[in-house]
Amino acid sequence: MKKKDIKTRDHVFLLVSSFYAKVRDNEVLGPFFNDTIKDWDTHLQHLTTFWESSLFLKTKYTGNPLEVHARVDVAHNNSITELHFGIWLNLWYQTIEELFEGDYAENAKRRARKMGTFLYLKIFEARNK
Repeated sequence: MKKKDIKTRDHVFLLVSSFYAKVRDNEVLGPFFNDTIKDWDTHLQHLTTFWESSLFLKTKYTGNPLEVHARVDVAHNNSITELHFGIWLNLWYQTIEELFEGDYAENAKRRARKMGTFLYLKIFEARNK
């Protein structure tokens, strides 16, 4: 059966919620997320809006992911490394490939790769301030 592309907010929510279920269960990433996020329902809606904005070029998202990730790194004794971003990206790709195919799915992979690199660099910069 042919998979669909990511076209709607419901598709984005399916991607985000499926992905973060894997993240929460991951022995390396899980502690960072499970220790930080207290209201997963609200957080998943927030992340769905972020990805919906990113993929469909809508301007609904408000927030500062750079600041949030830098704070999480500080709260975890500056222990976030490229390994964490590699696992995160691999789980993201895996989830997309399980659920979707098409131009938006490929764009979601590219955007995650760029975002992961940018966030890691900004976390590293924040440590040196």
